[in-house]
Amino acid sequence: MKKVSTSKRQDDRQADFNLTQPLLSFIVPMLNEVQQLPDLISHLKVWQSHGHEVLLVDGGSNDSSVFLAQSEGLRVIQSERGRAKQMNVGAATANGRILVFLHADTRLPLLADQMMIKGLRHRKWGRFDVRLTGEAWMLRVVALLMNFRSCLTGIATGDQTIFVDREAFWTIGGFPEQPLMEDIEISKRLLSQSRPCCLHTKATTSGRRWQKRGIWRTIWLMWRLRWAYWRGVSAEQLAEEYR
Repeated sequence: MKKVSTSKRQDDRQADFNLTQPLLSFIVPMLNEVQQLPDLISHLKVWQSHGHEVLLVDGGSNDSSVFLAQSEGLRVIQSERGRAKQMNVGAATANGRILVFLHADTRLPLLADQMMIKGLRHRKWGRFDVRLTGEAWMLRVVALLMNFRSCLTGIATGDQTIFVDREAFWTIGGFPEQPLMEDIEISKRLLSQSRPCCLHTKATTSGRRWQKRGIWRTIWLMWRLRWAYWRGVSAEQLAEEYR
């Protein structure tokens, strides 16, 4: 499989861009996702059956993720490791007029494609409200606060599935290729284009990260990291602490 450089410009594809190309390109960064893939593949095939483009961007998996995805007829692109790099590689390859950055453990609601298309008629980008899976009642509170904060500030997280007009994405230079807070940073840049379209129909994403570390401990960690990032601490330094 040929690696695609993140420096590839969107302009390379503009000449043959036409109305026969897919409206949406679903871009999914992955790394050793063999446990997630059976359900993820079923989910992605729904959007593929609607005529949209689906791109899995692998960051160097050493399990059977690539083989499994390709055996199911999905396109896999190789990239250097790093979620921001992988998403930029996917965006540079994509043909869709709307780029949808979907995490491997997130599932979109029924008719999500129509919601995104309608939502970007008057906006440049958007995101969904989110619901966290898991039995702990605090996960519902966490999701509620995430959605409220995002509506208030215009800042989205990757778990909320950021979708963006192709031209607006390249105008602000794509995702900053940093190891953490790339979703926060691109939100800040996209706010120069427009406020986000906040879709209140919920995407469902895994609460495993919160449960693994402990919900209260994770809340404290995330707020502390965000506060430090706002004060100018580098994403590289924060990534070390996050690990």
